[in-house]
Amino acid sequence: MTAAAFPDAREILARLVAFDTVSSKSNLALILYVEELLASLGIASVRTPDPTRAKAALFATIGPKDRPGVALSGHTDVVPVEGQPWTSDPFVLTARGGRLYGRGACDMKGFLAGVLAAAPRFAAADLKTPIHLVFSYDEEVGCVGVEPTIRRFGVDLPKPLLCLVGEPTEMTVVDAHKSVVSYETVVTGRSAHASMPQLGANAILGMGKLIGELERLRESFAIAGDPSGRFTPPETTITVGMIEGGVAANIVPERCRLIWGFRGLPDFDETLPAARLAAFAEEEVLPTLRLGAPDASVTTRLRTSVPGLRPEPGSRAETLAFGLAGQNRAFAVSYGTEAGHFQAAGVPTVVCGPGSIVQAHTADEYLEETQLDVLEAFLDRLLERCIAGV
Repeated sequence: MTAAAFPDAREILARLVAFDTVSSKSNLALILYVEELLASLGIASVRTPDPTRAKAALFATIGPKDRPGVALSGHTDVVPVEGQPWTSDPFVLTARGGRLYGRGACDMKGFLAGVLAAAPRFAAADLKTPIHLVFSYDEEVGCVGVEPTIRRFGVDLPKPLLCLVGEPTEMTVVDAHKSVVSYETVVTGRSAHASMPQLGANAILGMGKLIGELERLRESFAIAGDPSGRFTPPETTITVGMIEGGVAANIVPERCRLIWGFRGLPDFDETLPAARLAAFAEEEVLPTLRLGAPDASVTTRLRTSVPGLRPEPGSRAETLAFGLAGQNRAFAVSYGTEAGHFQAAGVPTVVCGPGSIVQAHTADEYLEETQLDVLEAFLDRLLERCIAGV
C-alpha cells in the first residue's frame, strides 16, 4: 500500500469502531486488521495471546531494532453498550456537529487510529530513536491484558525508553493517577428456620458489620485527605459495589457475598484495607457467628489490582510529553490506566491522549474531531524528536 492510499485517522477510526471488541469478546479481528495495515508498510508485529488464544496484544517497532524507543500504548477493548440509550449504532462511526460518535471513539480507539495514521510518516523517516506500538486487550476488566507483553520486555521484546499511554486526557499531560483495587468478601454462616435464629448464624448481619467497618475506614481516609492537593476527590476512596445473600425471608441466610474496592492515592499502602477488614472480622464478626456456627468464616480474595501512577518530575516521559504537547504542567486523575504497569516495570510513563474521560463508557460516546488534529500535530512533533534522537 502506498502512503497516498493509506487510510487517514478518521477512516481507520471507522474501521476500529466497527469491530465489536467488548472485553467479553475476541479482539483478534481488530488485531489482524492492524497487523495488515502495518505489514503494508513493511512493519512487523508480534502478538502476545491470552491463555484462551481468543485475544491478543500487539507489539511493533518502527525504526532501528538495536536500541530502546518511545512506546505509544493503548487498549483495543471497550465497555458494553447494553442498556444504554444510543441514538445511533454504537459500532458505526457517525459524524455529527464536529463530533465522531461510536463505542470506543474516545476510549480509546481515537488514539489508536491517530497513531496508525501516522505510521507511514514514521516508517518513511530515518529514525534515530525507534517508536514502539503497544496495543493491549482487557484493560476495561482490570488492566490485565498488557501485563504479559510487559513481562517480555528485555526478554524477547525491547524494553522501551519511555511510554506515552493515550487514554483520554484532552491531550494534556497526566503524571499521576490512583490505583484501582477490588475484592470479593464472603461471609459463611449457617442456615436455620427464621423462627429459631439462635440455631443458625446470619451471614447478612455479619456482612453488615463488615460494611460498617469499611464505611469507618472510608471516613478516616476522607479525614486524612490528599497531601498533594492534586486529586478529585481528594483522598483514597472506598466503594461498596455489589452485595448478594439469602434465599428466602423465612430462612436465616447462610452466605453473603460483597464486592468492594478502593482507589488509592499514589504510594498508598494497598494492603491496609483488606488487613483492617480481616482483623475486624476476627475480633468483632466471627465470635458472634461462631456461637451458632463453629465453622463460620469470612474470606476475602483479591479480584483486580491496577497499580497507581506515581509522579516522576523531570522524567524522560514527562519532559518529552511537555515538549510535544507544548505544556509545562502535569495533572492528576482519579481513574486508572495501564500506565502504572509500565512504570512498575521501570519504564518512565505519562498519560496523554485525545478525548475527554467524561465521554468514556457513556451512551453516545464521542470524540471531538479537532482532537484528532491535535493528536496528529503531537505525533508529528514526536517524529521530529525521534529523527533527531530523543
